[in-house]
Amino acid sequence: MTLIDTHCHIDVVEFDADRAAVLERARAAGVEALVVPAIDAAGWDGLLALCASAPSAWPRLYPALGLHPVYLETHRETDLQRLEALVAEPPLAIGEIGLDYHVAGLDPERQARLLDRQLSIARAAGLPVLLHVRKAHDAMLTLLRRQPVSAGGIAHAFSGSLQQAHQYLDLGFKLGFGGMLTFERSRRLRRLASELPLDALVLETDAPDMTVASHQGERNSPEYLPDVVLTLARLRDLEPSEVAERTRANARTVLGLSAAPTSTRTTETSRRT
Repeated sequence: MTLIDTHCHIDVVEFDADRAAVLERARAAGVEALVVPAIDAAGWDGLLALCASAPSAWPRLYPALGLHPVYLETHRETDLQRLEALVAEPPLAIGEIGLDYHVAGLDPERQARLLDRQLSIARAAGLPVLLHVRKAHDAMLTLLRRQPVSAGGIAHAFSGSLQQAHQYLDLGFKLGFGGMLTFERSRRLRRLASELPLDALVLETDAPDMTVASHQGERNSPEYLPDVVLTLARLRDLEPSEVAERTRANARTVLGLSAAPTSTRTTETSRRT
């Protein structure tokens, strides 16, 4: 199987001690590419440098730049100005951006303003977006209708309703599924992954967070993405190779990746997920 991990924070400190070994194992497990989303402007330079210097023994690393809603208090107007400048030599996507109504103390109006600005930047640059949405799908969908992104994007770690899922699909988005799918207790999520069109789905790990059931309590890793494929194949009564091929094609379509991507200027914790 050849896979694309559409959401992996391989740049964060949790991987500093063994990042190269993790990425080599991921490549050996069939992961051909990782999308590496940012969470704040302080991490942009390191993320871009990591992605740009990835050796051939690793999966290809593609950067996404954005300002995560959970870190609202750290973001500044100058960060948005810098993001506008950086898309002149574009990253793969704008992200991780979104709305989080789960974490206490985050002002919804300020989150919406920050998101609105970043959606405008993405639309002007013709880039897809990687959305973080917790307990805020209706608000997100309303904002996306008011501020459409022609390139679409991915609703990361999707956990909304079937109706909400179809609304994202109508707006040109794919839906990200990861480690939580591998837990038998995730009955609602598993039903959703079974009922949606396979063309709607992309795979992700969100490593180092949201690990798979076989590594419960451990740091998540992109090398565990095959666990998600096997679970999804079993739920849909399909061959794992077909699930891998279809979800890989979905990722390429929504992210604008060629079938054989060439070299590119490619380029934290549970609160980040």
